[in-house]
Amino acid sequence: MKRALLLLTLLLAAALLPAADQPQLSNLPAAVSSNAVAALKGGLELFSIMGVGPRKTWDDVTNRVYIFSLTTGKWRDGRPVPGVAGRLGASAINAKGKVFLFGGYVVDKQGELTVPDVNAYIPEEHKWYRGADIPVPVDHAVIGVNHDRYVYLVGGRSKDGPVNNVQVFDAEKNTWSQGTPFPGTPVFGHAGGLADDAIVFVDGAKQNPAAGARYVASEESWVGKIDQKDPNKIEWSKLPAHPGPARFGIASGAEGHKVHFSGGSAAPHDFKGIGYDGQPADVSAVSFLYDLRLNHWETVDEDTADPRMDCGGILNTPAGLVILGGMTKGQTATARATLFAKK
Repeated sequence: MKRALLLLTLLLAAALLPAADQPQLSNLPAAVSSNAVAALKGGLELFSIMGVGPRKTWDDVTNRVYIFSLTTGKWRDGRPVPGVAGRLGASAINAKGKVFLFGGYVVDKQGELTVPDVNAYIPEEHKWYRGADIPVPVDHAVIGVNHDRYVYLVGGRSKDGPVNNVQVFDAEKNTWSQGTPFPGTPVFGHAGGLADDAIVFVDGAKQNPAAGARYVASEESWVGKIDQKDPNKIEWSKLPAHPGPARFGIASGAEGHKVHFSGGSAAPHDFKGIGYDGQPADVSAVSFLYDLRLNHWETVDEDTADPRMDCGGILNTPAGLVILGGMTKGQTATARATLFAKK
């Protein structure tokens, strides 16, 4: 066992690029934002799935998949997601040794369409398979998995606007059920994760009840405790305000008993980085976490290096927490893969 751990440490060290302040991963093969992300093999294989390139046009949306190996330090092309067009705002997660990909929306000259697609990638076969469609198709949902089986899609944007549904996918049986909806304002573009049998999420965009921009930022934070006997039963409680202002498109992910949050923008915006008020969205540099054991918020960094919005999430790896792609200052899609030390 000690020899195996030593070998893994050496391989990880070889995969990291030295920098002035901290080691970094090599860049993705192409710049991409609004991508979905997931990790397999205990965080040793990282996936960036679909998204939009630097031109940020409808014909710059891709169905390509990039896979990074932490043991070799190299990227490779994965099998593209089936379909004639790529998607934006999809959600991905690892369960049962597979990568599951949910929903998102397609873009063409006529506009946007949220889709019900569920795809499962089986690494041993290097193939995608179709799963049971999402009952209420959504994009920009919060995703989490419990007991390596039950995948939770929380909220998101449907064809009729934001929803407060909690849709539960059984990765073992390929079936859907409905969890207890969260009692707060329906939102999309919110951020969160699942740890210690609990879902934590914050912010996002809600419909504007007044005149002006169609969507405005939500300032609500929630925790939902999942019943140990019934995966559909969730006890929701409102959380106090988190550090920093309410935001949209925050990168987030679970690690241990913590849920991490970083970046995002104070202004809800489209995939081009333009707010619903018509103004360019700026990236926030605040990173924070919620500790489910201590039941409190903690500021990690008020001036995060290389902050992002509109990346698929924060991945937990043996080397640290990783953000792949996304949008940087100036509404610029990036190919950077950024590694953050765990706190």
